[in-house]
Amino acid sequence: MPIRKVVLGMTALLFIFSCGDDDGVDFDLIPPRLLSEVVTEDATALQEYLQTHFYNYEEFENPPADFDFEVRLDTIAGTNSDKRPLIDDVESITINVSSEDFELEDNETVPHTLYYLIARQGGGAAPTAADSTFIKYEGSLLNGSLFDATADYTWQYLPFFLRGYGQAMTKFNVGDAIVENPDGTTEITNAGVGAIFLPSGLAYFNGSPSGIPAYSPLIFKVSAGLYIPETDYDGDGIPSFMEDLNGDGDVTNDNTDVEREEALRSPAFPNHIDPDDDEDGILTRDEIIIDEQGNITFPDDDNDGIPNYLDRDS
Repeated sequence: MPIRKVVLGMTALLFIFSCGDDDGVDFDLIPPRLLSEVVTEDATALQEYLQTHFYNYEEFENPPADFDFEVRLDTIAGTNSDKRPLIDDVESITINVSSEDFELEDNETVPHTLYYLIARQGGGAAPTAADSTFIKYEGSLLNGSLFDATADYTWQYLPFFLRGYGQAMTKFNVGDAIVENPDGTTEITNAGVGAIFLPSGLAYFNGSPSGIPAYSPLIFKVSAGLYIPETDYDGDGIPSFMEDLNGDGDVTNDNTDVEREEALRSPAFPNHIDPDDDEDGILTRDEIIIDEQGNITFPDDDNDGIPNYLDRDS
């Protein structure tokens, strides 16, 4: 919910209570914290976790016969005091996060670093951050509290989930085949397995979904099973990853016709879920050309440098 709506709602409640009680009711409205403030705390917390925890790398290096290829995290202490810390195994991605991403008005753009662990690289290819993926995952807080998990693989369109999660999944190759077992069940072979460690600015930040306190760094254990290459979520003929017009890896903030949508008081849809990207009444699919090999051509009838499907004047 936009912050301005929250503030207006709280203001209305304050008015109601003050009118009904002569003694008045005091409310302290706590504004959202700054990205630049929280990112430092998150970085410290993640670094501490990665330096004091390890994963079951020995099992991945020499898998027992009954090994399930699931990542298990534990503290480096006691009989585990000689284990290799996660910090030695993870890699990182740094992403610029804008205060506008969370509808804040601080006008900040702050680099955020996430970490990912590849315990087993998959035998297939890697998805883009705009693909539909077949994933099994488990989400927890740094203290180990579980807030979400899937019992088996489930389809997940990455732009509809957390930005940091989607970006990290581009580093995991998926499995290489689906095989049928003698008992009739199926399984994905050589799925990509690992974990993702997110600062809150690449997760929910000041939001508080069920079981997740505001400003919480998160951990996701993942198994990347399959994905749909060049996912075209809105069916407009253009793969979703190609609708990242500003090239920031996030298709959710690319909306060519937002001004037109606002003028019409209609919902604002980013291009990747909008079948008419310029709101000219002609479907995007009818303003591009796709040949028999699947190659896409973008006509520009008025030669103004803007392809027809993004140009209301063409």
